[in-house]
Amino acid sequence: MMENLPQEVLRLARAVNQSGGKAILVGGSVRDHFLANAIPKDLDIEIYQMSLEKLEALLTTFGKVHAVGKSFGVLKLTTSTAEYDISFPRRESKTGKGHKGFLVEPDPEMTFEEAASRRDFTINAMGWDILQNTLSDPFGGMQDIDNKILRHVGPSFVEDPLRVMRAMQFAGRFEFTIAPETMQLCHELDLSELPKERLYEEFKKLLLKANRPSIGLEAARKLGILHYFPELEALIGVPQDPVWHPEGDVWVHNCMVVDQAALLREGDDHEDLCVMFGALCHDFGKALTTEMKEGRWRSIGHCEAGMEPTEQFLRRLTDENNLIETVKILVKEHLRPSFLYDEREHIKDGAIRRLSVRIPIPLLLKVCQADHFGRTTPDAIARDFPAGRWLTQKAEELHVKDNQPQPLLMGRHLLTLKMPPGPKMGKLLNEAFELQLDGKLTNLEEATEWAKQHLSACSKN
Repeated sequence: MMENLPQEVLRLARAVNQSGGKAILVGGSVRDHFLANAIPKDLDIEIYQMSLEKLEALLTTFGKVHAVGKSFGVLKLTTSTAEYDISFPRRESKTGKGHKGFLVEPDPEMTFEEAASRRDFTINAMGWDILQNTLSDPFGGMQDIDNKILRHVGPSFVEDPLRVMRAMQFAGRFEFTIAPETMQLCHELDLSELPKERLYEEFKKLLLKANRPSIGLEAARKLGILHYFPELEALIGVPQDPVWHPEGDVWVHNCMVVDQAALLREGDDHEDLCVMFGALCHDFGKALTTEMKEGRWRSIGHCEAGMEPTEQFLRRLTDENNLIETVKILVKEHLRPSFLYDEREHIKDGAIRRLSVRIPIPLLLKVCQADHFGRTTPDAIARDFPAGRWLTQKAEELHVKDNQPQPLLMGRHLLTLKMPPGPKMGKLLNEAFELQLDGKLTNLEEATEWAKQHLSACSKN
């Protein structure tokens, strides 16, 4: 039973019913209820036996109606308490390549089984009659939920290559096994037809919602789609020194690291995504640098070497420059905390301050911790990461853990000292900031006095 539906949804269903229609919860909202035994936040409602014009007029009595996809029979209702996606059952016919190559025609006279037959997976092809409190499950979605199986609904599955990516992220999020017959169909689909933003959305769902994203990555390998992401495929079979990585090759390690990173998500999508992609990409450079040296597998310089393939991989998914640059720096610096810790008796405070300028310390530590624990060494199993504790303490002492250092001396201060704008001003500001990072300038008064002395000496010369 789907109890405790919002009263607003019940009122809407009654109003639809009184107008001769029927309101049915569909898709992910029904699936997620039976997966989590709770009412989902996002409710998708499908309307049967009612005209679009009549429905639109009715919805305006509940709130603001946005005709976001009216030609496809999709309306968005915004009330004082929630947003709802309201749609009609649709007939679709394939007209071209890719995710958008369909002719879509709303048809409120369709049966639920007809409408559900074009959905992707059986777990998404269930409907809940809001007023009758009954489940329509024409393709065995509940049985597949019970058996933790991801199975396609019917032959129309092959018309949309995006469904392969959805298979990857659903397998990861729900920890389901993909049915063999579904796996076989997925091997026939061509992801090159899809725009990058669609690929990106599925990766985001996997990385932000799955407790164990590695299950989705393994699914991607079995689905035969890693050749579309060669930077990931290149990790398979790359050997590692068993002293440091007894768990196996770089692919195995990478999967473990991504799962460890998922434990560190805090709910800020941008920061979480930076950390998750940082974990996913952190060892891309090993595919380029790993070689046997003096009887051991070594990957010298893999941090720096990983920056280029990281950018290539991410550019294939998104144009978000801030994300891409942040992840590249995380890849480059992911061993830095351990290096600093090993040399802690000789490391000066300036090195830590400079690190905090390049990348926020908390983001870096999450990736480093995930990398450290994503192994089967005794210290990883014991959850012991001394380099992380040490760097956290040092960053707190230097007040750079949560805030990156900001220059004390700014251009406006030099203008008041009668220094004209130009390259010389920029050079002087950079010198002042370097002294500040070394701890030789600690406040604006000291920085201003230093600038005065510098300008005085220059004028004498």
